[in-house]
Amino acid sequence: MSIEKFVEDLGIEFKNLDFFREALTHRSYLNENREYKLNHNERMEFLGDAVLELVITEFLYHSYPNPEGELTSWRAALVNGEMLASIAGELGVEDHLLMSRGEAKDTGRARQYLLANAMEAIIGAVYLDQGYEAAKKFIMKNVAVKIDDILKNKSYMDPKSYFQEKAQEHEKITPAYRVIKEWGPDHDKRFIVGVFIGDELIAEGEGISKQDAQRNAATAGLEKKGWE
Repeated sequence: MSIEKFVEDLGIEFKNLDFFREALTHRSYLNENREYKLNHNERMEFLGDAVLELVITEFLYHSYPNPEGELTSWRAALVNGEMLASIAGELGVEDHLLMSRGEAKDTGRARQYLLANAMEAIIGAVYLDQGYEAAKKFIMKNVAVKIDDILKNKSYMDPKSYFQEKAQEHEKITPAYRVIKEWGPDHDKRFIVGVFIGDELIAEGEGISKQDAQRNAATAGLEKKGWE
């Protein structure tokens, strides 16, 4: 599918399609394509992140009378990397990402990170090309609509907090997290963390930080225990 057709399917009419192309360009692509005329997408990602947070904040504020703490949790669930990567997958963003051959081989969590960043960059591109209202329309159509699922599945709850709540409810004990394995250079560390109830290893999680691995372990633990 051409990038023009992709934009058409997204329901966006770009005045300057280079904004969109840049939003899909990972910095690694420039290393292998020196003649490429556009920049990578990190500045657009920075802009899109701010626009996304404002639109979602405004949406939640006007739509729900709930207290700040709850709205903050809901917003975090709507704009986090996992959610944005999932939405990017639904839209077919991955098929149009420009990245190095090395990055293209990595289909794990690193790819999810790239997809989430690309979603923010696309929002930044829409904002630059057409302004706030167009960016808001795109966000409302693709991101804000996920609120019903988030509330239904309680996915706005941090998995560590939820696992602790359930462990205390069912087992009368606070879970603990321990690093089982770590590897890689300082700039690209990987961790496997186990979540324990007492001395029992319930589940493991992998991540690019200890915190990330802990969240993934908690998520796996909730599934293993049937506490979802």
